[in-house]
Amino acid sequence: MTNVIAPATSCDHGEHGYITDKSRYLARLKRIEGQARGVHRMVEEEQYCIDILTQISALTSALQSIAVGLLEDHLRHCVTDAVRAGRDTAEDKIREASQAIGRLIR
Repeated sequence: MTNVIAPATSCDHGEHGYITDKSRYLARLKRIEGQARGVHRMVEEEQYCIDILTQISALTSALQSIAVGLLEDHLRHCVTDAVRAGRDTAEDKIREASQAIGRLIR
């Protein structure tokens, strides 16, 4: 049986690790929204299947890139801070990150 913990809503110190790159993440997500609308339009216009699949692949890669960046920020910020402080929650933060990695690679 896998131990499942409820996702934390924030780091213990109240600031998320990605906050310094928030504008970069938001700009990237805005581009991804545009890509998703483009795929929708391609299907509406009945474009060639392989062209649509190519765009879906690009969209998937863009989302994965954001996910990896957020995970790195979480490890550098929230997990590292919890480990340095010697808090009992350090193990929970590591488990939480491991579970997030597991969801990303499925």
